[in-house]
Amino acid sequence: MKRYSRITGTGSYLPPRRLTNADLVAELAAKGVETSDDWIVERTGIRARHFAADGVYSSDLGLEAARSALQAAGRNPQDVDLIIVATSTPDMVFPSTACILQNKLGANGCAAFDVQAVCSGFVYALAVADSMIQTGAAKCALVVGAEVFSRILDFNDRTTCVLFGDGAGAVVLEASTTPGILASDLHADGKHVGILCVPGHVSGGAILGDPLLKMDGQAVFKLAVGLLESAAKATLAKANLTEADIDWLVPHQANIRIMQSTARKLKLSMDKVVVTVAQHGNTSAASIPLALDTAVRSGQVKTGETLLLEGVGGGFTWGALLLVL
Repeated sequence: MKRYSRITGTGSYLPPRRLTNADLVAELAAKGVETSDDWIVERTGIRARHFAADGVYSSDLGLEAARSALQAAGRNPQDVDLIIVATSTPDMVFPSTACILQNKLGANGCAAFDVQAVCSGFVYALAVADSMIQTGAAKCALVVGAEVFSRILDFNDRTTCVLFGDGAGAVVLEASTTPGILASDLHADGKHVGILCVPGHVSGGAILGDPLLKMDGQAVFKLAVGLLESAAKATLAKANLTEADIDWLVPHQANIRIMQSTARKLKLSMDKVVVTVAQHGNTSAASIPLALDTAVRSGQVKTGETLLLEGVGGGFTWGALLLVL
């Protein structure tokens, strides 16, 4: 009998500190950086984001999301035999944020590792977990996206600092005899490293290079729309399905205009797109599981529906994953 994997629970967490555009504009003005609510909303669709407090790390946000997902799945930490954390903002150089999260959760002993594909990270991590479950290497996986992007923003650059927020999302993925994840399609092209990166690193106890986020927004936009369309169509083809079979598109929440363009190319109404970017901003690897959990808990997305998850990120990475919830 063929072995599949299915999502049995979702969870998410946002740190308490919420900054509206007005809040952020006021803080930036104090630094001599000019922007406005209208400017941010028109270009991105973002109206608010959450920032983690000092001393709160990706593992802390991921822990809350993981607990919520486990509760929804009716599982406890001892049931988990695989933890994958997608993050670009790890707690430390090493060990992995997954190992730190594992200890905080009390799921010690199972395999645990991080996946670094920036905003595509959750799709990558979910595809890896699916493969491990299909081969019998795991039965109950906890897949988490967690980020504290506020720590790597340049608050003198109005084109990037208004875009990002902190948060975490998680799913419990379990072995099943019924199809859940149907297909996935993952890619990367390292020649585009420079258009979205944090080009600093630690050496000899000092930071070398620039430890703050750099982005060529126009270049990212141009690449993103075409690559998301191709990954989506490739994933559907692998599952022998078409755009008409999609009940919900759950995209990486980076920019409303990218989501609108992608929906048009897939001939999907925006009524079929899960959109949370207005209230969360771009939370990188956390954005897809955050959006998914928000939609599930609100009743927008229901069990049995077909979902297409997709994202693009620095690297340049991109991918899509099709599943039945």
